[in-house]
Amino acid sequence: MTASSRTFPRSLLRCLKSPVAVGYLAVVVWVGWDVALTSSLDGSMAGVWLFFLTAPTSFLFVALPGALPWAGVVVGALVQAAAIGAAHHWVRARRTQCPAAA
Repeated sequence: MTASSRTFPRSLLRCLKSPVAVGYLAVVVWVGWDVALTSSLDGSMAGVWLFFLTAPTSFLFVALPGALPWAGVVVGALVQAAAIGAAHHWVRARRTQCPAAA
């Protein structure tokens, strides 16, 4: 299948299934789990780390009212994971096309 015959959802899913994208999402979920289970956030920097892990996309949602900044974390995590997965696939494809000179 050529790259031009793939649909956008199929390409997005392929990027999100990349091992590095799954690892990134696992770290985001792990830090999010810490935020959700911590009773007092006074001594925990986990909430700040969530915004830094999903930056710059999540910073677009910070000034919104209510729980919308947390929606920015979810959107940011998915956007960043897709970008990381696409970069991973690009590097792997490039490595197979241009073998290193001995």
